[in-house]
Amino acid sequence: MSEPDDFARAIAALRAGRPLVVGSSAFLSVESASEAMLVLLDPDRRAPVIISGYRAEALGLGNAHDAAGVGGPVELRPCDWLDRDVARALADPARDLERGPIGPLQPTVVEHPAEAQAALSLARMAGLLPALWRIDGEFADSVTVEAVTSAITRPVAQLVARAKIPIADLSSSQLVSFRDPATGEDHVALVIGAFGGEPPLVRLHSECLTGDVFGSLKCDCGPQLTEALRIIGAAGGGVLLYLRQEGRGIGLANKLRAYALQDRGLDTVDANRRLGFADDERGYAMAAAMLRALGIDRVRLLTNNPAKVEGLSAEGVAVVERVAHHMPTNPHNVEYLATKKRRSGHLD
Repeated sequence: MSEPDDFARAIAALRAGRPLVVGSSAFLSVESASEAMLVLLDPDRRAPVIISGYRAEALGLGNAHDAAGVGGPVELRPCDWLDRDVARALADPARDLERGPIGPLQPTVVEHPAEAQAALSLARMAGLLPALWRIDGEFADSVTVEAVTSAITRPVAQLVARAKIPIADLSSSQLVSFRDPATGEDHVALVIGAFGGEPPLVRLHSECLTGDVFGSLKCDCGPQLTEALRIIGAAGGGVLLYLRQEGRGIGLANKLRAYALQDRGLDTVDANRRLGFADDERGYAMAAAMLRALGIDRVRLLTNNPAKVEGLSAEGVAVVERVAHHMPTNPHNVEYLATKKRRSGHLD
């Protein structure tokens, strides 16, 4: 079995609530594992719970968070009362304001932090809450830490198909589908017009179901997408990469969880951290791989996000110019956009 196959099987195992071996440690998702599975694999309730440093901080375990490093794994010792329902309540911040205090929680040193961190990364990529039981045993589904690291930092952009596609108010364009064989996810490049050997105007657009499809006013993603296509068309050509990075890389379900936390007064950064994630979990290695597959290594980047400039540059794609991409606010997203400028460094 190849490393991409192992990686895909690992994500499928976590989503299905099956045990997964990462390196020498076995894990089970707190969110997706059934009570029957947990009783079968941990009848004596000896399994500790692994959470991220961000979630540990939100639970008031500041010292454990500091010891683990930013976002690093924290292990909670097992005890009689730490059953499946309690573990779910610890993992899901939606329950923070609906439950009484839980504890005392006893964080301890993670024996194999690289394996635990890789497992938490897999949970995030599976769209699950970053919380895992660490269990004993040997199981069929397994993946190495190196395979997880490789899939995240060195993804393969496998060109699957391309076809011409007419789009209103744009010159000739074609859609190119790329597949990440490790995750099985498809990303697409919309190549518009011709750019005559000059660095093309490029937009990296992260998938946003709520904004792109349903027209949500909570973000500016839908207007950003529409305006990016107009600007690229007016420039005579360029490329829009549509990347499967819903919710700044945390997945649709977790994005909706973050929205619910925002409804309770948290801003977008604190909501992500309370869920157990970083402010922004996106990476741009796949975007760079897609551009290189299209024969592009120098771009004019349409963005207000300096992390995208830095991310592409770090992956060897030269950003020769940043082109501003600013959308007007509305009453529903004005604070969200202000937070991205104030706390995430977004530019005008």
